Amino acid sequence: MKHYILIVLLLLSNVIVAQKKTTIHILNADKADYDERLGKDVQRLIGNVVMRQDSTYFYSDSAYYNEKTKFFDGFGNVHIIVNDSVNIYSKLLKYNGETKFAELFHDVILKDDSTVLKTQYMTYDRVKHLATYPNKGTITRNDKKLVSKKGYYRDDIKVVYFRRDVVGTMPDYKIVSDTLVYDTDNEMMYFYGPTDIFNKENTLFGNYGWYNTETELAYLDKRATLKNKEQSMTADTMYYNKKTGYAKALNDVIIEDTVNKAILKGDYAEMWKNIGKCMITDNLKGFYYEQTDTLFAKADTLYIYFDSVTNDIQRIKAFYNVRFFRNDVQGKCDSLHYVVADSIVYMRKKPVIWAEDSQLSGDSINAHISNQSIDKLLMRPNAFVIQQDSINGFNQVKGKQITTFFKRNDIDHMFNEGNAETIYWLRDDDGSLIGVNFSQSAEMDIRVKNKQISNIKYYKNIKETLYPEEQLKDNMEYLDGFLWLEDEKPVRGEF
Repeated sequence: MKHYILIVLLLLSNVIVAQKKTTIHILNADKADYDERLGKDVQRLIGNVVMRQDSTYFYSDSAYYNEKTKFFDGFGNVHIIVNDSVNIYSKLLKYNGETKFAELFHDVILKDDSTVLKTQYMTYDRVKHLATYPNKGTITRNDKKLVSKKGYYRDDIKVVYFRRDVVGTMPDYKIVSDTLVYDTDNEMMYFYGPTDIFNKENTLFGNYGWYNTETELAYLDKRATLKNKEQSMTADTMYYNKKTGYAKALNDVIIEDTVNKAILKGDYAEMWKNIGKCMITDNLKGFYYEQTDTLFAKADTLYIYFDSVTNDIQRIKAFYNVRFFRNDVQGKCDSLHYVVADSIVYMRKKPVIWAEDSQLSGDSINAHISNQSIDKLLMRPNAFVIQQDSINGFNQVKGKQITTFFKRNDIDHMFNEGNAETIYWLRDDDGSLIGVNFSQSAEMDIRVKNKQISNIKYYKNIKETLYPEEQLKDNMEYLDGFLWLEDEKPVRGEF
């Protein structure tokens, strides 16, 4: 809540303060007289003028002082010593001793330890400890420089309020904001409007928040974005530490990769830039825009591993309830791992892939990707391929390991190894059923044409029987372990 208090102190500091009237003392002047043209109460002080009110000292080359109104003008080399740390310089001063309010003109400088304010016109209220510049000012503090059109500085609490066209320049980053409060004691900057923080690697944007200039930890709210040339992460709320490269995003998180044309959405994300790792979860959905189609995906949690220097994606891991959909291929599993260098997708824990009319499953599936399409699938053990016949029944291929090869996203042929079994509905060219073929062998090479099994080559321990349909007994046409999962097939509407 401190940043709210700072605003109140700065902008509502016009509360009534009981003031004790004090005398202005002339401590020195090389020459003093009265100028009748200015009135009988006005003294003209010339040369090394020194005046004091309370503990504040005023220096100038010359001055006009009205004893009755306690108002004086200072000319040339104006210097105000407010206290041990605060000094103010200008070429012209107008000071009201009753209200303790000063106006300073031309090359105005306020110094408060390491904080230096420069402007061409400034007012200073001694009662409120408030310096104000209404038309462009610059504040420097150590290696930081901030410029704005309007600004206020409270020297008692060491806080600066910047308003309109705020630009902060530091060795490693730059800040552009609409409204900014700088707590110099704690090196904290608070934002109350659209704000960008730029550095060599990325840009951080938000509409509200704070930035610790020492720890380089930032908090931004009301839609925040962290982006570089290739990727961006946007969320309602975000924390980001530039030193560690750690970011945490909360609520309505969107991660976009323009190079890979991918978008991820969720409600919680973390990124560890320095080690090349990102995680997103809670209502997770993904979209991958390919040349001819869009791949939709969802899971409970997704991890992305990338090169911390180039930002190139190296691996992707998805866990629990993984589902994906593209018009020509769909799939599900409980664990998915994609290695970019090998172009292989590893699916584990009850993986299933649907390609056109075929259902492919196994204890594990390795999908080899080429030109954004499946080139081949390796299923093992307990591999099972089911293909719905054009009229009725199911063509089935079962074995310890099945390698399925694709051509233009359709199954071209399969190689079945280990206890290979098949059931397929053998049809004539006109579609009439010849019979149901049952076969077993050690290995099989299965050819597919027009999405139907066209030819099988058997190797070792061959058994083959062709049954007319009317001789089929109950459930005889299903291989052991047959499970048709059409109801679990991902559909476009769920993404």
